Amino acid sequence: MSKTLLIVHHTPSPATREVLEAVLAGAKDPDIEGVDVVLRPALAATVSDALDADGYLFGTPANLGYMSGALKHFFDTVYYPSLDHVAGRPYGVWVHGNNDTVGAVSSVDKVATGLALAKAADALEVTGAIDAGVRERAYELGGTLAATLME
Repeated sequence: MSKTLLIVHHTPSPATREVLEAVLAGAKDPDIEGVDVVLRPALAATVSDALDADGYLFGTPANLGYMSGALKHFFDTVYYPSLDHVAGRPYGVWVHGNNDTVGAVSSVDKVATGLALAKAADALEVTGAIDAGVRERAYELGGTLAATLME
């Protein structure tokens, strides 16, 4: 039986989109078997998506020291219906900011702590332009989360 990795993202800029593409490529690495990757924009992701997933990757820009409003809306929508049903499931997060990502990562981690999710990888915090090193780290993040779900 396959597991499901849900990638919930808000990627309005070319930089956040580029990180998402690298994360997605890593999650779909050919060496990873038995993991279905479901990709949802934050404003389209549902409670069912959250409950049906075995693990999560969250992606957001850093907006004024916080996660994007779209990702916050996702968390507001799924928090109480998911509470007590998703505890222990692994998660990861990536954040892109122009100069600071700390508040955005912290805000996602606080929600994940409230849901009792298990952090499966260090946050990928990116400032400025996307280069080969960032793409490699994003690929590794996606691969790590997917591999965590392999049976």
